[in-house]
Formats: sequence, structure tokens, C-alpha cells
Amino acid sequence: MSLKRKAAEVATDAKKVKPNASITSFFGAPKPKPGAPAAATSTAAANFDKDVWISKLSEEQKDLLKLEIETLDDSWLPHLKDVLVSDRFLELKRFLKKELASGQTVYPPMKDVYSWSRHTPLNTVKAVVLGQDPYHGPNQAHGLCFSVRPPTPAPPSLKNIYTAIKKDYPEFESPPKNGGLLTPWADRGVLLLNTCLTVRRGDANSHQGKGWEQLTQKVIDTVAKTRTGGVVFLAWGKPAQDRIKAVNGERHHILKSVHPSPLSASRGWFDCHHFKKCNDWLVQRYGAGSEIDWNLNVDPEEAGV
Repeated sequence: MSLKRKAAEVATDAKKVKPNASITSFFGAPKPKPGAPAAATSTAAANFDKDVWISKLSEEQKDLLKLEIETLDDSWLPHLKDVLVSDRFLELKRFLKKELASGQTVYPPMKDVYSWSRHTPLNTVKAVVLGQDPYHGPNQAHGLCFSVRPPTPAPPSLKNIYTAIKKDYPEFESPPKNGGLLTPWADRGVLLLNTCLTVRRGDANSHQGKGWEQLTQKVIDTVAKTRTGGVVFLAWGKPAQDRIKAVNGERHHILKSVHPSPLSASRGWFDCHHFKKCNDWLVQRYGAGSEIDWNLNVDPEEAGV
């Protein structure tokens, strides 16, 4: 059964992904062991009323948080709302407003900044991949780390990711035409999260230290706290590993490696076997059928393009 997203998701984000017969697909949230719920719902989240929350915002807050109100998936909002109204985050939103008003091009397109939340609602997360800065060229970043829209070819780091998967699963097929679209993974429960969610065109790291880090750390902490059955954190490179230092390694499975970038991949990336190790742990924890289908050779329309 394919994983359904909310009806509020745009039509192009509501496509199904075909399962692959060779690498078992997993559709839906992980099935917890008896007596171990897959996700805990806090009292605050259970009692959260989005309309009431919005009504209490000031007019400036409503203006600055329009993107979050309209495009951040409702499964995440109760857990992130306090960060959204913090002085630090509101200052970030004022900065972004000035960037756009001055004519700067910012990536990804604003409608895609929170696409990670819509492709992977909180209750579906079973693995987390952490990136750093969005791609800063045209037709690349679209809100999922390492992923690019067709016809943009897969960047070098992503090609190295494909090579590592191929070692674990010889039957793995990358996207057609050397593509790099990773929405099938996101739809199957792999949270593809960058540390910083926006960047100025052609200017790497230009939006670092502005406030995104506070929000994305809260996303990581929320997964670690609420996905009580356990998920897999794939931390590639020291920056990603620093972000998950507080994650409970007994509840969750933490896989660490060098970054797949050509600058570091030769130091162990190609033999990390993270994709097989991730699936082995999911099967051990949740049973057969809970592993991730890493296959990406699907029709672009069915991948949400």
C-alpha cells in the first residue's frame, strides 16, 4: 500500500512510487514491536489547534510566517511552533524578506523550502539523512538534501551515494538519464534534511548562521523524541555527526561515515555499507517488510515531478 500524503499537498507531490521486486519496498510508518508505539504524541501536540495558534499571532508574525503556515506539514507544526515564534527565527524571516525584496535569487524556490516535511510527515519517518547547505545553482535545490530535479544530472556526492548503494544492492538502479531526484526515498520515510534550508544563488553558505540551524536542530530532536520505536540516523561527515550528538543510541540506530563528497569519499565512504546496515536494523527492529526500497529508477511523473 503506497504512503499517502495529506490532501493539502500539491498534485505534483501526490504521486505514488512503484515498488521494486528486488529490493523490498516499505510503504507506511514502521510497525512497532508489541507494546512499543512507533511515535509518542505529546499532550501539547495532541491538543494543538492550528487556527487558534494562528489567531494569537501578531500581524507581523502572520506575515513573516506565511510560508510556514501554508507549506509546513501539519504533523511537524505542533513540535516546531515555539521555534517559529522565537526572536531568532523571526529575525531570519525578516532577513529572507529583505533578500527577496532586494532582487536576490534564493534557492530552493520558496514553495519547496519545506517540501521535506510534506514528503515525509513526522509519523512516517524511519530514517534520517542530514545534509548541510542547499545547492546554490538553478534547477537544483528543491527542499530535500542531496536531491536535484531533472534534467539536472546527479551531483558528484550523489553519484558516490549511488555507488555505495550498488555495493550493497547490485540490482540497484539510479534514476534515468543520470538523474538525481530523491523524492521516492522521501515518500518511503527517509527524511532528507539540510541543516540550512535556503541559500543565495551562487553563494554557498550565505544563509548559514541566520537561524535555520535552530529550527532544523529542533526537527532532529523531535524525531529522536517522538519516534519512540527507533529510527536510523545516517550521519555523513563531522557536521552531520555533531548535530546528532544528543540522540539516544540505544533507542535509535546511528550510522556514521565520512561525507560522500569527492573530497572525502576515498577515506571509507564506498565501504560504509550504510544502506544494507540501515535495512538490516529496520528488519531486526520491526520485522520483514520494514526495509527501505532504495531503488530510484521510476517514472519522473510517479516521483512527483
